[in-house]
Amino acid sequence: MNPETLHKQEITDVVQNWAIWRDAGFWKKFLTVWHDDGWMSATWFQGPGHKFVDISRTSFEKGVSILHFLGGISIELSGKRAIAQTKMTISQRAIVDGALVDVLCTGRFYDFFEQRTINGKDEWRIVRRQPIYEKDRMDLLDPGAKLDLDKDLLGQFPKGYQHLAYLQARLGFKIKRDMPELTGPIVQALYQRGQKWLDGDASAFDEPPVEVGL
Repeated sequence: MNPETLHKQEITDVVQNWAIWRDAGFWKKFLTVWHDDGWMSATWFQGPGHKFVDISRTSFEKGVSILHFLGGISIELSGKRAIAQTKMTISQRAIVDGALVDVLCTGRFYDFFEQRTINGKDEWRIVRRQPIYEKDRMDLLDPGAKLDLDKDLLGQFPKGYQHLAYLQARLGFKIKRDMPELTGPIVQALYQRGQKWLDGDASAFDEPPVEVGL
């Protein structure tokens, strides 16, 4: 296996492990996908990777149902840095406005990777994970049930994750309302930051990120 193929396989393994270990509750393993300064952004949480692990574990133990499914992956390499884009879905089940629903959100994980030496071994881990939210929907589990959403609340959220944000807001989460979608200036700025990362910029962010979460 040539070096480029090997690096891409190692990065792919990290991306796949992220989804499996997080959804299955393998918290010690899940911690190893992040560098120490790794950062996670989501609709309801923005903060260090290790804190995301802790909050995910707490939510998991309380019965919060959020699952991930992965599709194709595209990886750009530049020395010891990489950008990985992975098609994915986020599925969350909860009671909303008195009815049990599933929300399915389709998008991509946009990951800033770096290879660093850890305990004498070169390892690819995540420096920053930024989901891109492309479209979503909400489905009733009971086809005979009725659901009347608050249109004013629903309309406050971006189209790419409108129903996911609605569900999470109803559960008491504070929702970030300027996340990248399929098109628009926010996702274009993310692509530009990704290219700067590959070109050797010092940070995966334009500005120091602000931590927000439960």
